[in-house]
Amino acid sequence: MKNLIMAGIITVFLMGCTQETQNQFTRNIQNWTGTNGVLDIYAGDKLVKRFIKVDKLSTAYGTQDKTPRSYRFGYGYMDDNQNLKVDAGEKKVYFEFSDFSTNYIFYENPE
Repeated sequence: MKNLIMAGIITVFLMGCTQETQNQFTRNIQNWTGTNGVLDIYAGDKLVKRFIKVDKLSTAYGTQDKTPRSYRFGYGYMDDNQNLKVDAGEKKVYFEFSDFSTNYIFYENPE
């Protein structure tokens, strides 16, 4: 019964929130549970860089003005041979990319 009441309270809370607040709430849950994301970067129609085991992509915010910046960042393993697996020598790295000029797809690793 307590679980049903809690689910009802959460549902009412989320219905009163803006879409962005709901998205932030969902991202916070993903931060707790983790994800197995893949970030593919394209130059035209050619895949040029792949990062795997990415837990999330974050939007950068200004330190002083707290406004969103035009790039995203995250951490993941650089998948040099693009086989969707962490192989010997592939290291976890920090990355940034522009929201405006970078063609990218972020998705959960199907394997």
